[in-house]
Amino acid sequence: MPAIRLRKMTVVVDEIHHDGGPDSAAPRLRGAVLGIVSNPFAGRFEPDLQPAMEDLKPLAVTMCERLIAALGGKDGIDGYGKGAIVGAAGELKHGAPWHAPGGYGMRAILGDPKAIVPSAKTLGGMGDAIDLPVAHINAAYVRSHFDTMTVSVPDGPKPDEIVFALVMARGPRVHSRMGGLEAWQAKGEDGLR
Repeated sequence: MPAIRLRKMTVVVDEIHHDGGPDSAAPRLRGAVLGIVSNPFAGRFEPDLQPAMEDLKPLAVTMCERLIAALGGKDGIDGYGKGAIVGAAGELKHGAPWHAPGGYGMRAILGDPKAIVPSAKTLGGMGDAIDLPVAHINAAYVRSHFDTMTVSVPDGPKPDEIVFALVMARGPRVHSRMGGLEAWQAKGEDGLR
C-alpha cells in the first residue's frame, strides 16, 4: 500500500464562558486536532481499505497526545468524537479507515472509556468545514454532552488528501438544562448509561 504522508497538523481549542446566559462557573474546553494526509487511494478504486487502519494508528496516537496536551492533560476530559473530510479525488469510504485508529486510539489513551466514539465523514475541498460530533466518553445517553465542533483547515484537503480529525471536551455544554441522564449518574458499564 502507498504511504500515508502527514502534510500538516492543526490544533484548535475553544474556551466557552457562556452561550448567551450567565457566565459559567468554570469555562468549558472543547478542542480538535486535524491532520492533513495524502490519500493513497485517490483517483482509483481500492477493494481492500482495511490495511490502512494499521498504518493510521501512529498518527492517531500522535494526534491524541497533541490534543490532550492542548486541553491541559487528560484529567477531566469527558467528551469525544472523530471525523474525516475526503478530498474530491477520493471517495467517502476513504475516510472509513480512521474509524478504529481514531476511536480506539482515544480510548486507549483516555483510560478505556466505554461509549462509542461518534463519527462523521464528508467529501470536501480546501477550507470546507465538518461538524465533529461530541458525546460523553462513558455513557452515550448523557444529554449534557451532546455537541458538535465545527472545524476546517484553510488549505486542505487538496483533491488527493484527507483531513482526519479528533475532538475532545472537558465538561458539559454551557447552560445544559435538558434533563435526562446526568454525567454524575452514568455507570459507564455498557457504554449507553
